[in-house]
Amino acid sequence: MKERRTPSVLKRVLLNCASEAKEYGRCIVERVPEIEKDMCSKEFQALRACMQKVTTMLQRSYRDQSQVVISGSGALSHVYIQQPPWRCSIPETQGIYYDDGNKLLLSPSSDQVLSWKIASYAQHDPPSSDLFSEGPVLSIRYSLDRKVIGIQRSNNEIQFKNRETGATFSRRCKPESESILGFFWTDCPSCDIIFVKTSGIDLLSYEAELNTLRLVEAKRFNVSWYVYTHESRMVLLASGMQCTTFFGYQFSSGGIVRLPKFEMSMVKTEANQKRVLAVEDVHIVTIYGRIYSLQHDKAGMVLNMYRFYRDAVVHQGSLPTYSSRVAVSVVDNVLLVHQIDAKVVIIYDLFHDSLAPVSAPLPLRLRGSSGNLRQGVQLEDNLTSSYSATIYGDKWTFLVPDLIFDVDHGLLWKINLDLDGIAASSSDITSLLEFLQCRKSDPTKSKLLCLEIMRSIILERRPVSAVSMAMDVLVASFSHFVKFGAVSQGGADRRASETDQSSSVQPMETPSRLCTDSMSGMMNSGDLLKQEFLNRAETNAQQRMMVENELSNDATTSVIAGAQALSFSGSDSDTNLETRTSVPEKYDNSVTEARRSIEGERGAETSDVKREEPALQTEGLYRAVEPCISNYLGSQFSTSAISPDEMYHFVFAIIEDEMGGDPSYLVSILVEYLRSACKEKLKVQPNLHVMMIQLLARSNRFSELGLFVINKILEPSKEVALQLCESGHQNLQTRKLGLDMLRHLSLHHDYVDLLLQDGHYLEALRYARRHKVITVRPSLFLEAALSTDDSQQLAAVLRFFSDFTPGFKSTAEKERYHQVLAELS
Repeated sequence: MKERRTPSVLKRVLLNCASEAKEYGRCIVERVPEIEKDMCSKEFQALRACMQKVTTMLQRSYRDQSQVVISGSGALSHVYIQQPPWRCSIPETQGIYYDDGNKLLLSPSSDQVLSWKIASYAQHDPPSSDLFSEGPVLSIRYSLDRKVIGIQRSNNEIQFKNRETGATFSRRCKPESESILGFFWTDCPSCDIIFVKTSGIDLLSYEAELNTLRLVEAKRFNVSWYVYTHESRMVLLASGMQCTTFFGYQFSSGGIVRLPKFEMSMVKTEANQKRVLAVEDVHIVTIYGRIYSLQHDKAGMVLNMYRFYRDAVVHQGSLPTYSSRVAVSVVDNVLLVHQIDAKVVIIYDLFHDSLAPVSAPLPLRLRGSSGNLRQGVQLEDNLTSSYSATIYGDKWTFLVPDLIFDVDHGLLWKINLDLDGIAASSSDITSLLEFLQCRKSDPTKSKLLCLEIMRSIILERRPVSAVSMAMDVLVASFSHFVKFGAVSQGGADRRASETDQSSSVQPMETPSRLCTDSMSGMMNSGDLLKQEFLNRAETNAQQRMMVENELSNDATTSVIAGAQALSFSGSDSDTNLETRTSVPEKYDNSVTEARRSIEGERGAETSDVKREEPALQTEGLYRAVEPCISNYLGSQFSTSAISPDEMYHFVFAIIEDEMGGDPSYLVSILVEYLRSACKEKLKVQPNLHVMMIQLLARSNRFSELGLFVINKILEPSKEVALQLCESGHQNLQTRKLGLDMLRHLSLHHDYVDLLLQDGHYLEALRYARRHKVITVRPSLFLEAALSTDDSQQLAAVLRFFSDFTPGFKSTAEKERYHQVLAELS
């Protein structure tokens, strides 16, 4: 008797497991009654062993989690670098240089130049080499077609070599009147290379036949230093006693754009002290296709932002800094401001020109590639012991947009956003969803987080108004994706066919094709859930992050980064300057006005002072099914936009069984989602309407159900009509609505079937004749007539099919029922 109760005990244990095991446990529990009869069966033994394994893993995960210290890769972070780094340290070289035009790390030695291509960061291929004559190296760059290499030998000489012919030549300036500050190659149609000199800039064209450079144009003014990025094609030339006067040019394949001369401001200090702006304090970044210059004012402890247009340079505010040394990076259109002395990173999303940080400052973390948190806690210590390097070392060089180079140790790191950490530390759900919907670097991760957030806030029974705002963000994002997806896809196809050389037009970010396929069988695969859960239960349980131990008390709320962001491509593409009435600016205003109108309609539900809501926990219900969703979405999508099909299958269908009790709350949520989808003119999954009918029928709210049908809140469809008929067994009026819907949709076969089920076979027969329904089997009508034991009705039905159904007279059914009729007579 004791052993007979074992399956029930296992069943209770399974149902009481942590949320990570719920989905997996439910799949197993459903099979308990089948195997309970045979206690010695292999299935029962496997069930017991599986349950013990799950319980052990969960207990170990919770125990280990309580011992994790907030350090290394096991801590909460917003930004991290990946272990292992790219190693490019070669003995006997003359330093390492970065060619951002070709994405090459260059290391010259006495007789050759080694180059590593870092565009495909994950591939650690051996370096290629080019022989070159011995001599000093100040800078080095390849032409954009890789046919010519240029090396600056001194302040008045640059040496060039044609890689195809091996021919070399040099270009010199007048040492008594000017010196060369640097050079860069361009894809501008009027010139191939730009020399930046103390006397101005020289625009030169390379003539391969003569193996020489021809001067196209010279622009003369005093230059102290310059900043250039190939990503923006922008060069800023500093002039003046304090180096605060700037000339700017953009050399793109669309032509040359000259910016108006402008001044960068610095806080005044003592009267007799004039500070000089240094080159390391000015950065050029490209965010959402917009070009900014960031100027660090050390005395004022601010980072001034200047946005470039074709006809103006506009100061767009200042960001506070908390360190005398500041570096900037851009990852997935998110601005990262590294406070090097404080060893923290502050992240900003500038899409809506908001200067509020996305979340509180947190340290830059080092993560291992294995994903095992317990093994990664010691990574920072291992970094010091293995490479003699430390986080934010003195020789770290930040390469725009998202690379860090350790000059002393020859290590290259790629910076990544930790979307899990950002989601865990955010309390503003609407802003968080808007931020995640704008991320393109890992769209599957963004999609999974958005789905998890929606499930969590619904299961937590947040106010309907708050859930409605969150759903509005996702629906608006998908609607924008539907409207602009085809345009963006064209840009993606064009960009995929190009080489590493950049095009002249900045295309939009690439979203994938729309998903219209049904995923109805996705969530019912118990074997897949079991396999994926056992493989990742331990890792997923350890990913709970202790937010309150890391976040400062004065942490600011997340920045709103519109879900309808028209994202632009990354560093491989040319960014053309926009006018002050450009499309992105107008689009910003339209999005802002739309948001204001929505908030105005909600009235008292949205006040000016937002209520702080507790941060979401990342160990929600989806942990057990996340691998299945991730595997499916990863192969289907390259966008974070969530379709109505995905909302049904991965949100509403999952939480329906978990809600329990009174379904009125879930009904309210579904109504809000239907409202939001209707506003954006999106067609929702018919099963969503079916779920609504089931919930209303379960709570006997048939009058409301009728109003939903009459007012077309529930869109007419075959699935809705059949569910109305099914639920109408408890309410005849509801069943009549379902039958009427079938008739109005011209689903004559289904209508006749239901009439037969109700026993109205004569009415069904008349309807079938009127609408020429020949798909219903005659045997169904004949059996219905036979069940009445009325020979006249059976004869009438038999006569009908004999007269109006071709070939019926020669069938075996006709003979059989004629015999039955004869016996009845």
